[in-house]
Amino acid sequence: VQLQASGGGLVQTGGSLRLSCAASGRTFSDLLMGWFRQAPGKEREFVAGISWSGSVTAYADSLKGRFTISRDNAKNTVFLQMNNLAPEDTAVYYCAAKGSGSNLRSGYEYWGQGTLVTVSS
Repeated sequence: VQLQASGGGLVQTGGSLRLSCAASGRTFSDLLMGWFRQAPGKEREFVAGISWSGSVTAYADSLKGRFTISRDNAKNTVFLQMNNLAPEDTAVYYCAAKGSGSNLRSGYEYWGQGTLVTVSS
């Protein structure tokens, strides 16, 4: 599975960004998809996950309400809408995928290259 994330960039505090991740190499609707992030000097952390059909989602507790994960199985793409961004959201954001299991928060097998999000104060 190949994952290509895009949509990162520089945004001011309070702004919004939408990240996209295009998947190839496997039937997209067979994959659970997730987003993770890694801030400078910190460990990678779970952001959001979504089930095969998109009917089930999970979020890091601290991000719930500001971030929304969605997917378009016809376009083999998963999205992360990020609103009301703050400097502490600055990180490299990675999309991830897995083909088995049901835990949306961990156990991902495939990883994209990451896209940098920088939030200025």
